[in-house]
Amino acid sequence: MAKKWFTEFRCGRSSTSDAERSGRLKEVITPEIVDKIYEMILDDRRMKVRELAHAAGISTEWVHHILHEYLDMKKLSARWVPRLLILDHKRNRVITSKKCLAMFSRNPNEFLRRFVIVDETWIHHNTPETKEQSKQWVARGERGPKKVKQSLSANKVMATVFWDASGVIHIDYLEKGKTITGEYYSKLLNRFDFHLKQKRPHLAKKKVLFH
Repeated sequence: MAKKWFTEFRCGRSSTSDAERSGRLKEVITPEIVDKIYEMILDDRRMKVRELAHAAGISTEWVHHILHEYLDMKKLSARWVPRLLILDHKRNRVITSKKCLAMFSRNPNEFLRRFVIVDETWIHHNTPETKEQSKQWVARGERGPKKVKQSLSANKVMATVFWDASGVIHIDYLEKGKTITGEYYSKLLNRFDFHLKQKRPHLAKKKVLFH
């Protein structure tokens, strides 16, 4: 498709809009066919264009036209997310967010002084630089830089990070061979409390808002 558009513009095309087509296509596309294709997609979001065309009795070109022009739909790959939340998890997040917003509205400065976020992440022993980090300035005519492709190392460690509006308060690394249990979290909170009193003395005798 990229080569096709390149050729079109090189031959003098200046518009990205679809060209006018003959009226025969729209005569074949009826509201019943559009509704049928829409219902099939709702039943199975992964249906292929050729499957839709076979079920509706029309060509794949007409199916593409219906999907893009009539239904305004496109097919996207699934996006990676840390975890899929169930309805109760989503509801709890909404309730918590509204409570935090209400406390922030009452006293923004005090809220930011007490609000502490804790999260866990895997840290690899070797993390290759990104394409953005590897960019270099080159003069016109010079060859671009090269580098050997690297991948994330298999060795990694779990890090639990506590931070607030002023910065990182404490980072705890899970020991090799250990697992996260209730006892681990209990000891972790004691270690965090020690660092909190050292780095945030104003919170030594106040309640901390954990998120």
